[in-house]
Amino acid sequence: MAGLAPEGSQFDGRQFDAKMNELLQVDGGDEFFTSYDEVYDSFDSMALQENLLRGIYAYGFEKPSAIQQRGIVPFCKGLDVIQQAQSGTGKTATFCSGILQQLDYGVVQCQALVLAPTRELAQQIEKVMRALGDYLGVKVHACVGGTSVREDQRILSAGVHVVVGTPGRVFDMLRRQSLRAEYIKMFVLDEADEMLSRGFKDQIYDIFQLLPSKVQVGVFSATMPPEALEITRKFMNKPVRILVKRDELTLEGIKQFYVNVDKEEWKLETLCDLYETLAITQSVIFVNTRRKVDWLTDKMRGRDHTVSATHGDMDQNTRDIIMREFRSGSSRVLITTDLLARGIDVQQVSLVINYDLPTQPENYLHRIGRSGRFGRKGVAINFMTTEDEKMLNDIQKFYNVVIEELPANVADLL
Repeated sequence: MAGLAPEGSQFDGRQFDAKMNELLQVDGGDEFFTSYDEVYDSFDSMALQENLLRGIYAYGFEKPSAIQQRGIVPFCKGLDVIQQAQSGTGKTATFCSGILQQLDYGVVQCQALVLAPTRELAQQIEKVMRALGDYLGVKVHACVGGTSVREDQRILSAGVHVVVGTPGRVFDMLRRQSLRAEYIKMFVLDEADEMLSRGFKDQIYDIFQLLPSKVQVGVFSATMPPEALEITRKFMNKPVRILVKRDELTLEGIKQFYVNVDKEEWKLETLCDLYETLAITQSVIFVNTRRKVDWLTDKMRGRDHTVSATHGDMDQNTRDIIMREFRSGSSRVLITTDLLARGIDVQQVSLVINYDLPTQPENYLHRIGRSGRFGRKGVAINFMTTEDEKMLNDIQKFYNVVIEELPANVADLL
C-alpha cells in the first residue's frame, strides 16, 4: 500500500478505491474495482465440495482467517480478484481452495497455474494444495528452477491438474509446449509485489500472452505498487478487491528472550528448571508436532508437573474442555502446536515458551503476539539449539526485534 496510506493511519477503503481507480486512469468513468464485502464465518457456509471441506479440516483449519472469510467465495465464483493482506494471514489456502473447488478432476490437464517469486514458496504452495486436495485426488506439480527439466517434462506429459512454479521455469515449459496452455482457466500470482520487485515483470507478461483469453486471474499481494496495479489493469476483467487490514496482533510490551540449550535433548531439563516459574502464572508451551505434544506432556507428568495439552488430533469436544479448564485457571500450563496458536487468546497468559522455534517466522507473531488493545505485558522465552540460530536471526530480522539471552531473575519479569 506504499504511498496510499501512511503506516498506522486510519485506513479508508473508499478513499483507497478512488485513489486506485485514479491511478488506473479508468476510461469512460467506469469504476475499475468493485469491493467485495460478504463475510463467511465458517468453511461450512461457503458451499464447498464435501471432499474439499474434508481436506481443509484434515489440514487443521478450524475457522477461516479474515482473508479466507472474504476471499474464498468470490474466487470460487470465477471472479477476478485482487486480495491484499500481510504475509502469514492465510492467503495460500484462500486461492488453493478456490482452485480446488473449480477443477474438473475428470480431465487430467493443467487447469490452474500459480506463480510465486521463490522456489521455496512454490514448493510450500504445492504442499498446501496437495494436502487440501487430498480427498479430491488432485495432481499438483511444482515447476521451479534448479531441478531437472527432463523430469518436469516427464511429469507434465503424464498429466497434472495444477502447476505451481516460478516464472522462469514455467515460461520455459510453456515455450517448449511441455506445459500446454489451452486448458488453463485459472491464473494466480502470489506475492505479486515480491515477484515484480524481483524483476519478473516481463516473464509474467510473456506468460499471460500464452494463456487463453478467458482465464480467471487472482492477484495476491501484501502491497500494491504501481507495477502490480498495471498488471491488474492490463489483464483483469472487472476484478473485485478484498482488503484485510494489518494484523491487530503486536509484539509491543512483550519481553523476548532466548535460552541457549545447545542440544534438543537438553530442552526438557531446562523446561523443568523453569516449571516453578511457569506455574506462578499461566503459560503456553509451543512445540512443532502433535506427537511432541504427547511426548512432552508424558515427560512433564512423569516428573509430577501438572500440565494440560491440546492438539489437532483430539476431537473438538475434548479440546473445548481443556481450553475451558485453562481459561478458568484450573490448569496453568498448556502444551500445544501452532495449529491452535491463533485460538488462544487467554487474558492471563503472560508467559509463552517456544520449546521448538516455529518453522516459519510469521507464526512467531501468532504464538507470542497479542491484541495491542489489551496492552498486557508478557514474556516469551525461545529455546535455541545450535541448529536454531539461523531461524532466531530470521525472526529478529522479520520483526525488527532484538531477542536477548534470558537473565537469571526470570520470575521478577512476570
